Amino acid sequence: MADTANPFFSPSTLPYQLPPFADIRDEHYRPAFERGFEEQLAEIDAIVAAGEPATFENTMLPLERSGQTLQRVAEVFFNKSSSDSTDFTNALEEEMAPRLAAHQDAIRLNPELYARIASLHARLDELGLDPESRYLVERYYTEFTLAGAGLDDADKERLREYNQRLSTLTTRFEKNLLADTNELAVVFDSAEELDGLGEGELSAAAQAAAERGLDGKYVVTLVLPTGHPWLADLTRRESRERIMAASRARGIRGGDNDNRDLVLEITRLRAERARLLGFDTHAAYVTADQTARTPEAVADMLGRLAPAAARNARAEQADLQRQLGDDETVEAWDWAHLTGKVRAEKFDVDFAAMRPYFEAERVLRDGVFYAANRLYGITFTERPDLVAYHPDARVFEARNEDGSELGLYILDLYTRDSKRGGAWMNPLISQSALLDTPTVVVNNLNVPKPAAGEPTLLTYDETNTLFHEFGHALHGLFARVAYPRFAGTNVFRDFVEFPSQVNEMWMLWPEVLENYAVHHRTGERMPQELVDKLHASESFNEGFATSEYLAAALLDQAWHRITADDAVEDVAAFEAQALADVGLDNPAVPPRYASTYFAHTFSGGYDAGYYSYIWSEVLDADTVEWFRENGGLKRENGDRFRSRLLGVGGSKDPLEAYRDFRGRDAEIEPLLKRRGLDN
Repeated sequence: MADTANPFFSPSTLPYQLPPFADIRDEHYRPAFERGFEEQLAEIDAIVAAGEPATFENTMLPLERSGQTLQRVAEVFFNKSSSDSTDFTNALEEEMAPRLAAHQDAIRLNPELYARIASLHARLDELGLDPESRYLVERYYTEFTLAGAGLDDADKERLREYNQRLSTLTTRFEKNLLADTNELAVVFDSAEELDGLGEGELSAAAQAAAERGLDGKYVVTLVLPTGHPWLADLTRRESRERIMAASRARGIRGGDNDNRDLVLEITRLRAERARLLGFDTHAAYVTADQTARTPEAVADMLGRLAPAAARNARAEQADLQRQLGDDETVEAWDWAHLTGKVRAEKFDVDFAAMRPYFEAERVLRDGVFYAANRLYGITFTERPDLVAYHPDARVFEARNEDGSELGLYILDLYTRDSKRGGAWMNPLISQSALLDTPTVVVNNLNVPKPAAGEPTLLTYDETNTLFHEFGHALHGLFARVAYPRFAGTNVFRDFVEFPSQVNEMWMLWPEVLENYAVHHRTGERMPQELVDKLHASESFNEGFATSEYLAAALLDQAWHRITADDAVEDVAAFEAQALADVGLDNPAVPPRYASTYFAHTFSGGYDAGYYSYIWSEVLDADTVEWFRENGGLKRENGDRFRSRLLGVGGSKDPLEAYRDFRGRDAEIEPLLKRRGLDN
């Protein structure tokens, strides 16, 4: 194949170097990976073969320039395999996962390269580097050291085996979960069984059935968390129970898609690898290079929150039981539905009544984009001339207030069987001055797609998720760094959720809500009375919400605080004991994710790090207080947040960046108040 025939062999000539998706074929991926591996290893060999002593210019700069072909193909391929997988991408990902792990190890465990980085680190004060360049040396030295670069040859070989095996297992976990999620989609014979759903949801369920050749029926596809958003509206208890049972059955039914053995092997290998690297547990290994620093610090914080959350959930459950009556017991599949009734009774709030005001296009343009314009002065213009990787994925050009280019934003809103569950942001092209690269970021959600001609009405949670994921996108778009290592959201895992959580505040900010919350049929704005009731109920059901999250976070910690000598043989028994140990073993409040469908921790890079959502929410809640104290949706506030936090990417210590923005460390009290844990 001629070089010119493969789109990955050179940078794209499209605006912002957008990958030429119209030209990319399946046969292009493997040759691009092969060349990418070969090129980067040759580039590393050239660095270590240099006869001169290590300098920043002959070591760090070529290291940062290395691997551009591999980066181009990897960003596109893994976005494709997550958002629009096929049998081909599934097979190639399973093939490439261990090879990528081996490739990473070939670089990070290279003794000559590590010696050069260590030499620079030892002489940092003599090098006269600017702050970002100095931080680059520090980060590489820390990461290589933690990755095992100082091990002897025998231990390095064992480490390579661990890394390759783990990459294979986590890839298989994700593929099993996607397949089982699709197989467990719940089929209903009639609309009566889905009583309580609106026209949009029924249309989406009918469309999902039609796509499976089940004309005249209705299919409810599963979401990644345990609870399905439609459980709140479904009036038939047996229908709710069927959906919940399907959700919780993922990965435990035996057969090819059973994830229980994978959970056990993944956690055992992670513990053994941690011991090889000098740590007691995988949690200790992971947190050593996060802002938390130790699993004990994580346990201390989560332990402070769990008892109050469980207590509040039990009080909420008593209210639900009164609603249900004495003849039946509140079950997990009842919680969302009965909560809606209690919320309506106590606060007269009905989330279902809000959906007509959350039409997706209006939310996007007059909500999400509008808030960003008011706060940062940026604008978004759709570019139908630019082709994305799927017909549902839309491309928008972002520009600064002065008209200068900011980057491209791609939104892929709808669910499909080929897309993994959840919602996420990832880059396709990341800005760096060294490589003179622009920015292209993608937001993926999983909103059910209605039939043609029907409006897409978002739930309250889906609207919140769109604002959240757009916060990640802004982080990626705004970062302006010298080196690729610090581009976009390349920050500590327990800090990365902070900017996205902050962006959630604009969903209900009065000026923003008034601009987008318009009834899709009547054109009337959401009544202020409804908004006031919503605010009055903000801490309602936070016992449940905090408990289900903490249960998952503590379960993640429990799996990754086992040692290499601990023998775990039964996933269900381990999970039950872990939840009982922290007082979160309430059957009516299951974890947001059970082990066998806990994609964050077993395939998504949040292993021993799922705590990061609430860890960074401390910063988020404190930041929301700052915005309120300083006038809210104002350009000067946005400019400060952009320049001192979002704009620095990963180029400085995140807590130092936070102190630069806030003038002090974050305080936990705003979080406790938000979640109803302060009393």
